[in-house]
Amino acid sequence: MDLSDVTLIGLVQALRAGEATPVQAATHYLDRIAENADLGAFAAITRERALDRAGELGTIPNEPPPLWGVPLADKDLVARAGVPTRYGSRAFQDFVPDASDPLAAAVDALGSVNLGKTTTPEFGLTGYTEPAAGAPARNPWDPSTGAGGSSGGAAIAVATGMLPAAVASDGGGSIRIPAATVGVVGLKPSRGRLPVANGLERPGGLSTAGPIARTVEDAAHLLDALVGSVPHRNATTAPDPWPRPQLFAPIGHIGGPGPMPVRAFLAAARREVAALRVGATLVTPWDGWTDTTLDPGARGAYDWAIRTLGGIGHRTEDADWRPAGYADLFTTIWRASAASLPIGDDELDLVEPYTAWLIREGRRMGAREALGAYGAAAAFERQTIEAFTPFDVVITPALAKKPQPIGWFSHDTDPLENFARQCQYAPHTSFVNVSGLPAITVPTPAAPGERPWSVQIVGRPGGEARMLQVAAQLEAARGPLPRPGSVR
Repeated sequence: MDLSDVTLIGLVQALRAGEATPVQAATHYLDRIAENADLGAFAAITRERALDRAGELGTIPNEPPPLWGVPLADKDLVARAGVPTRYGSRAFQDFVPDASDPLAAAVDALGSVNLGKTTTPEFGLTGYTEPAAGAPARNPWDPSTGAGGSSGGAAIAVATGMLPAAVASDGGGSIRIPAATVGVVGLKPSRGRLPVANGLERPGGLSTAGPIARTVEDAAHLLDALVGSVPHRNATTAPDPWPRPQLFAPIGHIGGPGPMPVRAFLAAARREVAALRVGATLVTPWDGWTDTTLDPGARGAYDWAIRTLGGIGHRTEDADWRPAGYADLFTTIWRASAASLPIGDDELDLVEPYTAWLIREGRRMGAREALGAYGAAAAFERQTIEAFTPFDVVITPALAKKPQPIGWFSHDTDPLENFARQCQYAPHTSFVNVSGLPAITVPTPAAPGERPWSVQIVGRPGGEARMLQVAAQLEAARGPLPRPGSVR
């Protein structure tokens, strides 16, 4: 079968039905990666290793894991034993880890086939993907522009059919920004939702793993798989340290040979809902700190989403949200997080100027300043959840600006101006990380040959199911999207 336009769920069904084998699927996507290498989506490709893994999977088992035979890739922030892991940095050009990170092990246990490493900026610190250590991630709609970040390579790979979906990470918008930039779906789960890479590993709890996919249903299936994943075990006989909640037991099947279990989030994405209370806001916590003016395309996408949801029968109204003091707390936490990067003070000439600035600023910081910012972040979380509590979901723009030329963020700018430009481009994303809420970006209608704009849907704490339902309704109302013109 032709896998060029198949969805993730379509691929899972084909593999379970024997219409495609893991080796055929891996070969197809590896060839697509080679054909589109000039877009800079991949930092490393492990072709032989991938084909060996696909071959080892053999015939489909009686109870296959949810991603059995599905080709995926690591973001180049995830260590994989025996594979160069560079974190987008020249400082780690020769680093080959001996052990895999829990996320890599968990995704392997779901049955997937790893094809390599997708491109990321240095240590994932920016909302654009233009690492000095490698090629920039180029937007397939216009390769002179960037693909957003920090999961820029993963988003390109999904948008162009180099991968059927991707597991990425999001610490300030790093899934949603590139997904919205290239016109695919990006989902950041609630803090603590996943058993691994869930935001609870580090102070501040900003970053969590999550799906990038071409459809809302694909994102829901990948989220179900990640929620049911298991990190490292000491031995195959050891008890499961992350028992699966009963909520995520199979509740239905897709018919046909080798039926695919339909778990809670995919079932939710397929369930019709009406008469929800939908909040809407153009307010950003960066208002007044930098220019957050919306491009007309961003405003048009936002207005379309509100009209569409109202036409479906939902009640839409302005969300009364008045954030204060956010710029100071976030910039402090961002600098503090850089202080712990594994770069010695005598090695700062190996990293990019923006990274070096963040590290120096973070290491100059006193404990009182850092702890004060974490306390302010906790207060901001409470205030935001309280403001959004009356609503089932809240709609915001996904991005404020159209994709910018390669080099726009960093060319002839000092580090603070670079950071300000990132906030101007995507002022609506990072507050979701600070507040620990789930959010999803969904493309809106686009004319043939034009890049779609996107909107962001923010859910309540643990509210991924409702968020997916609304996203699926917008996707259905929008209809099919055009493909990027530069894809081969």
